[in-house]
Amino acid sequence: MTRILIQNGRIVDPSQDLDRVSNLLLEHGKVAGIDVSTQDADETIDATGKIVAPGLIDICVELREPGWEDDETIETGTAAAIEGGFTSIACLPSTDPPTDTQANVEFIGYQALRANNCNVFVLACVSKNRAGEELAEIGSLAAAGAVGFTDANRPIFNAELMRRALEYSQMFDRPILNQPEVPELNHDGVMHEGLVSTILGLSGMPPEAEDVMTGRDIRLAEATGGSLHLLKISSSGSVELIRRAKARGVRVTAGLSLTNLVGCDESLRSFDTNLKLNPPLRSQDHLNECLAGLIDGTLDVICSGHAPRATEKKMHVFNVAPFGMISLETSLGMVGTKLVTPGHMDWPLAIRKLTTNPAQILKLAHKGSLKAGSDADVTVIDPHLKWEVDTSHFKSKSSNSPLLGWTLHGKATDVVVGGLIKKRST
Repeated sequence: MTRILIQNGRIVDPSQDLDRVSNLLLEHGKVAGIDVSTQDADETIDATGKIVAPGLIDICVELREPGWEDDETIETGTAAAIEGGFTSIACLPSTDPPTDTQANVEFIGYQALRANNCNVFVLACVSKNRAGEELAEIGSLAAAGAVGFTDANRPIFNAELMRRALEYSQMFDRPILNQPEVPELNHDGVMHEGLVSTILGLSGMPPEAEDVMTGRDIRLAEATGGSLHLLKISSSGSVELIRRAKARGVRVTAGLSLTNLVGCDESLRSFDTNLKLNPPLRSQDHLNECLAGLIDGTLDVICSGHAPRATEKKMHVFNVAPFGMISLETSLGMVGTKLVTPGHMDWPLAIRKLTTNPAQILKLAHKGSLKAGSDADVTVIDPHLKWEVDTSHFKSKSSNSPLLGWTLHGKATDVVVGGLIKKRST
């Protein structure tokens, strides 16, 4: 195996509360040590002026294969992940067929192995066919390698099913991940419900649709002792409910999607279908409370919320176009531009939410850390690099991004996965 020496970088490893300029040696696919100087390295990466972080981990990615290969494939999605600096991703079961059998879990693992880009961890279905009626074979799915269970963008609306999932998953030490949303309250909503939706004449998605489900899920997690992760929180009410639950010791974690930072509901005046997201772009006061929750630790992780949709699917009127935008390749730039540069947080805190915390939530052994013996997954970040978004150069199969032409701050320049260099600065 190749010995890689990453020299003179600012090593930021939240798992060790480490932040200093030094060298990092990778050997035999593992982290060999920090503060190492050697003349025998097979490869050398000059990280002067850059951040050397544990490989970034994305807990919420749609890869769309099988079934929706016109949007994305496992090969293109994982290539986009590498380009964006992610060494590991957890893929949602929003496929056709959904990931509710051992064979489907194994198929994704096989395709990821063939693509040979980043690590892919499978999130399998909570319910059969994501129908919300019958519990999936959680035991066999866990045995096949599923690291957690979710029905992806279909909220687990059946309370009894959710209760049993939280109970049963404890036998396999796996979390249940849910996107909190009461479908009946959202009806056919397409954007945040408020003054702007009224002016534009578009159906609204009230924040209460998220808050009610958040409260229900927390209560069920508290009653069962199950491990709950709430995906893509967007409302101030949910942030407060999670904050109080954590204070009581409930086993709940939560995340913020970077897609929800591209703007607020005012941005929808453009009628750009690439801004049609679920959860929707909320009003500025909700966005401010989510940022506060991210800073004080109420929200544990930052995810990309990558949701590729083929161009022709977005070329409809706003009411008809599907939800979602691509974001694997712009996530790190969004962190630099929307979180670090305005002073909401520093890079060490951002990296904690992109590495250590997601690894702990999904119980990914030897990930999210640069301790000796950890997997040699490393992301080198140039925090000062300004670059313009040009989706024509993206690895993703889709280009549904509203960020075209934006200038972002911060980018991954070098990416190492399992001791192999997958991206190198040019």
